[in-house]
Amino acid sequence: MSSPHDFDFFHGAWEVRNRRRTDFLDPGSDWEEFLATSRCRPLFDGAANLDEIDMPHLSAKGATLRLFDPETERWSLNWASSVSGTLFPPVFGRFEGGRGEFYGDDTHDGKDIRVRFVWSGVSAASARWEQAFSLDDGQTWLTNWVMEFTRASETPAG
Repeated sequence: MSSPHDFDFFHGAWEVRNRRRTDFLDPGSDWEEFLATSRCRPLFDGAANLDEIDMPHLSAKGATLRLFDPETERWSLNWASSVSGTLFPPVFGRFEGGRGEFYGDDTHDGKDIRVRFVWSGVSAASARWEQAFSLDDGQTWLTNWVMEFTRASETPAG
């Protein structure tokens, strides 16, 4: 069951190892790897949070606003990029059994896509985030970005 404290583990500073496809829709595309840093702070007594990730390799930053809806017990994850200066359509979902799955609709390279974010391996010291796209309404998925989060040494867990 999801709760307003599902993302409490994420508060604080993180070191992030990124691995992403050079073409998000091509299963044969190469992977690139790079490091980043992230910092998350709670809002609304934990029922929301805001993080910013700094990705010097991409000359970009991103921000995610996560909001918990107590009526549906579901989160909305709202991503913005410094490159485009826009807020992308949200993904919605919840945590069950230590795994968070979030889905939404968007476009990429002019194509309608289904988007999936998965949070797994969550602990006070580490977590994994994956992004996948589907061109066939979720029948098949192509994972195109993975972030491995490790607690930054200057930040206590939680």
